[in-house]
Amino acid sequence: MGNKLKGKDLIKLGFPKNNSINIALGQINRYRKREKKERILEEAKEVLLNPEKFQGNAIWGKVAEGLVKPVEVKFHKLKNTRAPFTIYGENEIDEQAKYQLYDALKLPIAVAGALMPDAHVGYGLPIGGVLATENAVIPYGVGVDIGCRMCLTIYPIKASYLKGKQHQLENILSNHTKFGMYETHDKKHDHEVFDRQEFQDIPLLRRLKIKAFKQLGTSGGGNHFVEFGKVTITDINNEWNLNVGEYIGILSHSGSRGLGANIAKHYTYLATKQCPLPKNVQHLAWLDLNTHDGQEYWLAMNLAGDYAKACHDDIHYRIGKLLGVKAVAKIENHHNFAWKETINGTACIVHRKGATPASRGELGIIPGSMTAPGFIVRGLGNTESLNSASHGAGRLHSRRKCKEKFTKSDVKKQLIMHDVTLIGGGIDEAPMAYKDIKKVMNNQQELVEVLGTFTPKIVRMDK
Repeated sequence: MGNKLKGKDLIKLGFPKNNSINIALGQINRYRKREKKERILEEAKEVLLNPEKFQGNAIWGKVAEGLVKPVEVKFHKLKNTRAPFTIYGENEIDEQAKYQLYDALKLPIAVAGALMPDAHVGYGLPIGGVLATENAVIPYGVGVDIGCRMCLTIYPIKASYLKGKQHQLENILSNHTKFGMYETHDKKHDHEVFDRQEFQDIPLLRRLKIKAFKQLGTSGGGNHFVEFGKVTITDINNEWNLNVGEYIGILSHSGSRGLGANIAKHYTYLATKQCPLPKNVQHLAWLDLNTHDGQEYWLAMNLAGDYAKACHDDIHYRIGKLLGVKAVAKIENHHNFAWKETINGTACIVHRKGATPASRGELGIIPGSMTAPGFIVRGLGNTESLNSASHGAGRLHSRRKCKEKFTKSDVKKQLIMHDVTLIGGGIDEAPMAYKDIKKVMNNQQELVEVLGTFTPKIVRMDK
């Protein structure tokens, strides 16, 4: 008997001559190729005889599904009509972003959609796009940086401390925050997220666990940041019983790092194989939640979201320890995620790509740019927006356009004008790259109410 397991070995066992053989070979090759052929054939025989017993199993679940109820692979045409939708701040949004939403609304699984006032073009769904679907999840409707989030911690320190201790605060950000693909903390922290069963059960996640552990408490490149700034509380009826006035805050923006990116890549590939679509919408391929891959992606996505939160918890813990002062409030919200919600009485999967949940009473922070204020908000639960709001100001110019249009000197002028110190950061993240946050907030008055602001003063980004 040769060492490499072949299709004919499975046929000998009694496997039907259909796609279940390809699925089995794919799973074995991906996850079990170093094991003895005899052992694998024993297990395969058991799966063949009792497939129901193996449904949901990390390795054999997909094979069992192929034997019991194979995933139907068929070309999906777009509908002629769009699902209902609402656009906020329509005049400020480029046409291409709108057309991306219009295409998504024609998917057979689309139930409803919305476009936030910070919207711009993305892959698959536009950034700022919200899409409710029926029992299906679109990996590119969630995005590559799964569970990317904002986190603001407020400290009972006077805002004047920012100037008086500027040098020390700059050093804290320079020495105790890590950015990009390769920087990690010398002293690693553990976190309960690493005890999660998904890291054991899902082979892809098992392989990514060490990388995720190393990257805990770090931030990505691009528009991710950690910054000290001035928090101004303006609403006397705030949830933290804070007096109206000024405080110091730490605001961070980052996501699920390499873990989320690898999950997105893997399941997007599976979705495109299972759900062929016209070329202009192929990034919107979905996974049926009744399938093995759909269920597995859902678990992996939720884990990535919790890991992103763990990263922020670690960032804020490290900095808070150095400040030596107990925080009085913490506000966080995430985007690039999918939630199970009820829309107009229908159970749906709501994708928010570059958009944040804004159910009635839900708190969040919507940042501007490194020279513009962010806004602390409370959701108003607007059903037309699918209980959503913008995730920031949104880009006005692409990264490439910024490099063509602006210089380091232009950025420096803006920083001086707004009294902001920048550590790292490139021209592609120039303050001028972003829309006017005040206009964006004006266009979503029906979606959120403002409780206060955060004004950046010392900003740390990737070099």
